[in-house]
Amino acid sequence: MATAYHTQPAAANYYSPSSSHHKERGYRLCDTCGTAETPATGRFRLCGGCMATQYCSQDCQRADWASHKAVCQHTASTMSAAKQHTVSGISDENIAKYLRKFTSSHQDLLSWAGFQALQLKRCPANVRQQALLIELNFQNSSDSMRRFTVKGTHIVPKTYVTGSDPLVAADIQRRDERSRRSGGIGTALIIIQCGALNQVMPVEVDAPNKISWDDRNDWAEVLHHFVHSGRTDFKPISTTPRGTYYG
Repeated sequence: MATAYHTQPAAANYYSPSSSHHKERGYRLCDTCGTAETPATGRFRLCGGCMATQYCSQDCQRADWASHKAVCQHTASTMSAAKQHTVSGISDENIAKYLRKFTSSHQDLLSWAGFQALQLKRCPANVRQQALLIELNFQNSSDSMRRFTVKGTHIVPKTYVTGSDPLVAADIQRRDERSRRSGGIGTALIIIQCGALNQVMPVEVDAPNKISWDDRNDWAEVLHHFVHSGRTDFKPISTTPRGTYYG
């Protein structure tokens, strides 16, 4: 297959960071109803047990508890065990918290990178078998947006996650089924890993004909650029019959 070369970066704002990007929280979706967090909705609430799942309201959190309970307790137990280890003088528990913040702050970028890495526009079936693993290095920086750098990226079997943890596998299956019922192709997995710690980011993917992101093979370069710059203002380029737009 011939390699595609691009004259412009995949991000509209690749060279021109927003002056207020450190104030942005990243893109969040309610885990129950899928509502996007915006200034109008107010800040979403995190589950107090696992500190990883977010909801737009207390009603949505209550509605999800029956299916979320087992995964929540499992995650909280893993976090408790992490208190015993340290990296660069920082406990694994704190690094795990930083990892969750990293994932939340870069959600747009990570979702886009996973979509591109798995080639879901050309090969939607890849969502069933493959996942994107992003390895990070931790650095003890006072700048909360520069605590991680990208060590490497890998395409791994989806069983890298689902094969070793039945509770997580069941949660992913639930999301897969929900995505397909709504016309999507399933759940893409992006695994963000630092040492022995990892954060699994599931992304329920729409049908490819509903996604206007340009198909890119320079996603790893763009990922490195935004992460290493400490920027959370990534805006992908989308080409549609009505023209090109950003974000």
